This record gives sequence, C-alpha cells and structure tokens, in this order.
Amino acid sequence: MYSGYSMIKPYLFIGASDKKGRGIFTRERIPARTIVEIAPVIVMEKSDRQHLDRTLLHDYIFEWGKAKDQCCMALGMIAMYNHSCASNCEYFMDFEEGSMLIKTVRVIKKEEELTINYNGDWNDGKKVWFDVL
Repeated sequence: MYSGYSMIKPYLFIGASDKKGRGIFTRERIPARTIVEIAPVIVMEKSDRQHLDRTLLHDYIFEWGKAKDQCCMALGMIAMYNHSCASNCEYFMDFEEGSMLIKTVRVIKKEEELTINYNGDWNDGKKVWFDVL
C-alpha cells in the first residue's frame, strides 16, 4: 500500500475529547477522502493478546491478520482516534507492509474531532465492547 514510510498531517493534534478522554482533532478543514495518517504497526501473536487483554492496552490494540488471529499496536496517533458508529474517517490495514492508514470519509471541519469505527467499517452500527457516549 504505502511501503516503508509513515506520515501524520501537521494540522492534526491530540486534544481533550468531551467525555472520551483524549482524541485527534484538526486545526484545518480537511477534504473528503484525504489520507491523514500512515503508521507502522507492531504485530503480536494470539498469546500476546491474551496478556494484553488483561491490561489497559486492551483498549488500544487492533485485531490483525486476515484470520484476525493476531493483534497489533499502531504507532503514530492511530491508537488515539476515538470510536463513533458514524465515524468521519476509516482505517485500512496493510498486512504485508505492517501498516495502517486513516482516511477521511467526508469533509472534516476545523477543530472537529476525527473518529474511526472500531468495528472496522466506518458506518457499522454494531455494539462495541464498551458503553458508547
């Protein structure tokens, strides 16, 4: 996909998210279908996931692999994007390159929080493992 490099748009920043702790925001308007971040991941095995699921890191890792039998920790700011069932961004995983990218699905307004859907599809309304605010 985007072999061998990482990128975070300079207008993104981590800020206080209403009732969600911290999140990713933008200092500029972002057009729809803009790639705002590409980051490498650290891939871990199923046995590692069993340990991580008993820690705070459980909320920051992603299922990984075509069979979803591994997990990964995304570097950059990817782990800081909050969940929304109707998110304004989507994420893509490149299993061969060991990377993830975040792309907007609509125009994002200046100072707006960027969100992803933890279910995988940007508009998937299925219940997640925590209470959605």
